[in-house]
This record gives sequence, C-alpha cells and structure tokens, in this order.
Amino acid sequence: MYLFCTPQSIVSQVPLLRHIITVDGKPVSWAEFPKGIIVHTMTSVQAMGEKTEDMPVNKQKLKPLPTDIAVIMYTSGSTGSSKIKKGSKGDVSVLKPTLMAAVPEIMDRIYKNVMNRVNEMSSFQRNLFILAYNYKMEQLSKGFSTPLCDSLIFRKVRMLLGGKIRVLLCGGAPLSAATQRFMNICFCCPVGQGYGLTESSGAGTITEVWDYTTGRVGGPLVCCEIKLVNWKEGGYFNTDKPYPRGEIVIGGQNITMGYYKNEERTQKDFMIDENGQRWLFTGDIGEFQSDGCLKIIDRKKDLVKLQAGEYVSLGKVEAALKNLPLVDNICVFASSFQSYVIGFVVPNHKELKELARKKGFKGNMEEICNSAEMEKEVQKLLAEAAITANLEKFEVPLKIRLSPEPWTPEMGLVTDAFKLKRKELTAHYQEDINRMYGTKVK
Repeated sequence: MYLFCTPQSIVSQVPLLRHIITVDGKPVSWAEFPKGIIVHTMTSVQAMGEKTEDMPVNKQKLKPLPTDIAVIMYTSGSTGSSKIKKGSKGDVSVLKPTLMAAVPEIMDRIYKNVMNRVNEMSSFQRNLFILAYNYKMEQLSKGFSTPLCDSLIFRKVRMLLGGKIRVLLCGGAPLSAATQRFMNICFCCPVGQGYGLTESSGAGTITEVWDYTTGRVGGPLVCCEIKLVNWKEGGYFNTDKPYPRGEIVIGGQNITMGYYKNEERTQKDFMIDENGQRWLFTGDIGEFQSDGCLKIIDRKKDLVKLQAGEYVSLGKVEAALKNLPLVDNICVFASSFQSYVIGFVVPNHKELKELARKKGFKGNMEEICNSAEMEKEVQKLLAEAAITANLEKFEVPLKIRLSPEPWTPEMGLVTDAFKLKRKELTAHYQEDINRMYGTKVK
C-alpha cells in the first residue's frame, strides 16, 4: 500500500502500509516511522518513472489506436478552468466525446448560455430557431426524428460538445424537465438519468436509452428492489391515485452495511427484514409511474412547515426558479416560526448588469448585489417566474439576498456535484436571514 504524505499518528493504524510519498519536499527522518516502511519524495518517484531501460520489452509503451475506448475523467469545472492549455479550445471541442456524463448544474449552464445567444440573434434567426425547436419537440413526442432540422439548425449547438455526442448521462441531482428536453432537441441525442446513493453503491435506477420522457429516473436495476413507504407528515402514501407515492426505500446486496462508527445513524437509516435483506431509507420522496419508472418528486429534509401550517418544498421552489436566465443558482430558506419564504440568489452577472442599466442603477457587481432596490427588482422577476411555474403564493420568496460571488465546492457551500449544502449556506447567510425576517432566526 502507498500513502501520500500522512501524519505519523495514523501510520500504526495502517498495517499494510509499505511506502510513503511526501509531496512537499521536506526531509523526513526514518526514526519517525516503524520498520518496513520506505519513504520517498515525489521528485524521486518521478525520476523512477522516467527510467525506461528496466522496462520489459513486452511492456513497452503502445500508442492508442482510433478504435480504442477512452474514458476521460474531469472535475465539475468549479474553478472555471475548462482548457487543456492556455489559448486552446475547450476540452470537449477538442476531444469530441461520444458519451458524456455531467451533473445537472453543467447542463443547466449549457442550456442558459445557448438560450442567451438565441435571444441575441436577429428576429428572423430567433424565430427560425424557436420554430425548429417546437417542431422537433412535437416530432419527438410522436417518436419521429428530424434529420433536416438537426443538420441545418442544431448543428452549431451540437458542436459546443464536439459534435459527436451519441448519449448524455446525468446524475448526482435532479435534472429539470426544461433542461433535459433542451439537451434532447439541440444535441440530438437521448439523455439518460439515474438515481442512487453512496449507501446503495451508486445503484438504484436508470432510464432506457429510447425513453425521451422527462423528469423520470427509470426503473430499478436488477441488483436491487425499490419500494415506497408512507410518509404521513408530508402527505405521501403508497395508496395514492393515480400513482403511488412515498419515501424511496432501496433493498438488495448493493446496500452498504452501515455508517462507520455511527451506530445511531445506521439504526435509523437501515433495516433488515425477516428474509435477511438490507433496506436503505433514502429520505427522497418518489412516485411510481404506470410503466414502473420512478420519478423523484420531493425530499423529506426539504419540506418545511410555515407558521400558518402550509408545507413548502424548498427543492421544488428552487427547481422552478433556477431556469430563469437571471438566476445562476438559488437557495430557498424557510423557518417554521415565520409566515413567508426567503431566498439567496447567485445572479447571472450579465443579466443583472442589464437589469441594473434598465433601472438606472450604476455601480459594480458588489454594489448592485448590495442594493436594496435591486433586491426588490430581482424579487419581482422571481415572483413572475413563480406564477408561470404554478407555485403557490406562500411558496414564492418574499425577500432575497443577492450574492456577487458564485457558490463553489471550495467555499464549502455546495458539494462537488453542486448540490446545495443547506446547513452551511444557512450559517453563511445568518445575518441576512435575521435581516430579512427582522428577528434572530436559528
């Protein structure tokens, strides 16, 4: 076993450890480690790798062939560095992948960027794109293809991802129906969605390639079973008509044995039935369709009861407002001791500056975001979008806080898949929460 630059305090707990590689270049004393462990510097390891004279003839490096299958792993792009080298084209433009997996955040960005470009087109070009878009959406619903539209209208959009994409895969968080349909139409390929958790070894459900419906995550995989359990507080029951609803519970050999040194949480989230099968209570609320496909409709942790007794699904509200061009990211907050919802918004800088220009407000991005006047203007747009999305009046954020900085994994406010970390976001914006509610809220 190899370990990169580890504290001496844990070395004794790793009995199979044989090599340690230090990456900071600092000298290490042999006396600090038990016998049998060899310490290397990163420089020495690199030097070892450069030596080829000891390599067996039958293991000489072979150049990849065009027929070889390649899998390229990359980060979510939270640093904004999506280049192979300075001055080059984007990764996907150069590599031209045929299969691409991405979290919803990345697909949402592509969707907004393309639609922003469409809005900047001439009236004729914009109307032509919209006509082709609506025509193809209708044809897809009938099971037909549109080769002429694909070639003449959507070819340039396809080139954003290299032009050779055959299948797009999405996971890690729910993908909005609008974004999924956009990817289907403009990139001329199916978008596969899956559902699962770390505790279920990533496995749960996956859609069929030919399934062009939106908002669903497919049927259960052969390695597991899925059932829905009643959640009375949220009003979800597996006897609901026309579709059964409830908390998603996954069972099978792919379910982990529990949480490390956390028996209390293990007892809460896992169950072994009379047949010895392990089940995981996911906390997600699902709905089974008539063909056996699962649809994620809510999450127990996202449901908050307001002071007047109404239940607000935070995730539902966020999903409805996130596709607004002005919104790059949004987190909705609600307190059971208050009667209304508030929100934190990461605005699209270009859209916000244009809105500020129209309203006659001058200033840099930070000044615009800190303006009470601009907060009210953005809130009005959110309220209009909420009406279009058929949200209830009590679900619409009445007050918001604009954030000049995007939320990144490095900030600790979102995960690597850009899922919101509500606890961390609440702590980060605690002063703003108190201000918007006019009182101290925990």
